[in-house]
Amino acid sequence: MNMISTFLVMLLISSVSTATDSSQDILQAIQEMRTANYFAFVMLINMAPADLIQGNITFLMPRDRTLSQTLIQENDVADFLLRHSIPSPLLFDHLEHFPTGSIIPTSKPDLVLRVTNSGNMRFFLNNARVISPNICTKSASIRCHGIDQVLEDATLTSDHNAGLPAPPCDHNVTSPPFGLAPVMSPPSVSSSSNPIPSSSAAQSAVALSRTGITGLIWLLMAVKFSL
Repeated sequence: MNMISTFLVMLLISSVSTATDSSQDILQAIQEMRTANYFAFVMLINMAPADLIQGNITFLMPRDRTLSQTLIQENDVADFLLRHSIPSPLLFDHLEHFPTGSIIPTSKPDLVLRVTNSGNMRFFLNNARVISPNICTKSASIRCHGIDQVLEDATLTSDHNAGLPAPPCDHNVTSPPFGLAPVMSPPSVSSSSNPIPSSSAAQSAVALSRTGITGLIWLLMAVKFSL
């Protein structure tokens, strides 16, 4: 009984330590987002359920001005964050190794990001371009990058004969290097000569928060610009 009790105590301590590390990573990432003036995205993270973000994630963050023009209902905040994140912590150096036509999963099941990589900082995920890479780098398990638009959805289906027209391939883009550290390794990607499966483009403007989210974002921006 003593050995079992000891094991259970050690398991509990390990779980608490993991949760503490995750919380510290989130707080560190939020501080970096604030420093880079992504206050609206921080507000969305603070509105999300506490257990939604557990680390090992890459956030794709529209700018404050873009989010102030985006319509989001309060009950859609978690969905928005899942659609704007990748379930692996990826620096921009890792993202750049994905060639045009690659598919990267989001944190929301069945929704994916399609890569258009033209080099020279012209890296697109679906309709959005990465414009501010490597904003979050200090925590062990959270990365984040700024993008210029709210992401439209691309959905994987079983129909491989219909879909978005494939962008032209850039043969100058190299493949990902071998031997990346496990925590930093890019997720598995699939490339195909066929067009990407049919996507149901989500409305670019997500539904308006009737409880005043948009108003809060405008107020936040007004305070920022007055400083």
